[in-house]
Amino acid sequence: MEKVRAEILDTGSDLATSAQIEISAPAQQIFDLIADPRCHQLFDGSGTVQGSISGPVRLHLGAKFGMAMKIKVPYRIKNTVVAFEENKKITWCHLMKWTWCYELESISPNQTVVTESFDASAIPAFSKWWLKKTGAMAHNPKWMAKSLVALKAICEV
Repeated sequence: MEKVRAEILDTGSDLATSAQIEISAPAQQIFDLIADPRCHQLFDGSGTVQGSISGPVRLHLGAKFGMAMKIKVPYRIKNTVVAFEENKKITWCHLMKWTWCYELESISPNQTVVTESFDASAIPAFSKWWLKKTGAMAHNPKWMAKSLVALKAICEV
């Protein structure tokens, strides 16, 4: 059996990373999973998302949601949805102002290209220092690719 992989994309920036995968499922099915913060732990390729602790069942523009996280030590983070286009795009950020974005492109009724992006290009200097100190920029592409592979596995069942 062939190993499923997501493609890590060249963003041309040392402060932005992206990965992409094709999923054999309708965009709405995939988007419904991403728009439910209680499901994020199911497809988190980083192993840092421990669960949803607050917020709506379904995200929307301006929604705030809290997540239990763990990178060496447990912590909590509050996110705000800053872009939302039903079945096409959802982006959120938190206190440090970098963004996580999922973009979905339907290529047929049951085929969707999903791109996950992380963008830290417009963040304060301290946040840039933190990303370098934690090694996040080195890990993010692989973690995003793993997340997309897990999302594909869930959606194609």
